[in-house]
Amino acid sequence: MSTHDISITVNGKMHKRNVDSRLHLADFLRQELGLTGTHIGCEHGVCGACTVLVDGATARACLMLAVQADGRRIETIEGVAAADGPLHPIQAALSRHHGLQCGYCTPGVVMTLLELQRECGGEPVTEADIRRALSGNLCRCTGYQGMVDAALEILPGAHTKA
Repeated sequence: MSTHDISITVNGKMHKRNVDSRLHLADFLRQELGLTGTHIGCEHGVCGACTVLVDGATARACLMLAVQADGRRIETIEGVAAADGPLHPIQAALSRHHGLQCGYCTPGVVMTLLELQRECGGEPVTEADIRRALSGNLCRCTGYQGMVDAALEILPGAHTKA
């Protein structure tokens, strides 16, 4: 079994570890750093529960090895809002619009909507854009409409016409 020294910035904090070459980023975050908000669902990259931001872009932490994240900047759900502070506007909107139920998919959904918010850069988005962004996040509870309504509320210029 081979190991590698890695340096990863997670939620603004640098972490240096020696890790097994085969350790997935999701397992590194959960086991090495105790950041259990990154959920592991299907372990095939299909469900989106493990979605994190890597250098600002969404990535499936169950498909990425920790060694591939060496030198990269990772953002997890724990870094979205301070534990003792208010919710991020995306989180608050999801709550207001009942865009979450059991919560298993919620961290991945939040990270996906955060990427969409950053990508749109204030430009208008449509409901179709939002649904396309969320298409990689499986949810068995909400039916997605609450998530879409939350995104329509918070994204600049969002509207329902395609």
